[in-house]
Amino acid sequence: MTTEEIRLVKSAERSLRILEVLGEARGPMSVTELHKRTGYPRSSLHQLVHTMIAMNWIESANDGAMVGIGSRALLVGTAYLDRDLALPHAIRTLEKVRTKTGYTAHYARLEGPSVIYLATRESTAPHRATSRVGRQLPAHATALGKVLLAELTAVEVSAVLPDDPLPPMTAHTVSRHADLMRELDATRKRGYAVEREQNTLGLGCVAVPVPYRIPATDAISCSIPLARFTELEIGLVTESLQEQVQLLTVKLREEGIR
Repeated sequence: MTTEEIRLVKSAERSLRILEVLGEARGPMSVTELHKRTGYPRSSLHQLVHTMIAMNWIESANDGAMVGIGSRALLVGTAYLDRDLALPHAIRTLEKVRTKTGYTAHYARLEGPSVIYLATRESTAPHRATSRVGRQLPAHATALGKVLLAELTAVEVSAVLPDDPLPPMTAHTVSRHADLMRELDATRKRGYAVEREQNTLGLGCVAVPVPYRIPATDAISCSIPLARFTELEIGLVTESLQEQVQLLTVKLREEGIR
């Protein structure tokens, strides 16, 4: 059954949208701004907000003028990670990748037009990439997303991504489907994705799929400072990623994890 065939319950849909908007914000948001972002009528918005505050899905500050994501959302989000049988194995792989390469390593999953970061192990270097667990980024702007989109057909890619122009994260982000398709074709041929400053200035990234599912839904990447993002370094990091991903994939299949 598709989303279009499901009759959505308006109050539930609005409550979930409120959580998404607050989850994407970097801090507490005014109720006025929340109204602008959602477009919901003020009366029903206030009722929903007060209900969600009472149930700890939202926290209020400044006498209710500001609202932010609450503790209940954290508990439910953590439950998603706790039930993922692949994740403990993936985390151990990230630690090996970080130790061997010295770079920050990420594990993410493709969900629609985005990738969701499920685990990160940060480099100890002073200039390091950071990405919190639960962060969601456009797939077309990340090496993780590109290597997973490359697992799909052109028709499937077009179906999950927004129309041109694709939303930019930096001035270097690929903005047209035709250009992205060329990148994905190159990714399929070499078996890994490369991205340079398309989502974070000053950083490049290399990503490899984890093919314990077909098509692969998960991938591992390393973020590399641009000053060290040479062809030689890309090759060395990719080799390390592929070696560890192969071991991870064998382990997941042996454990019957799908």
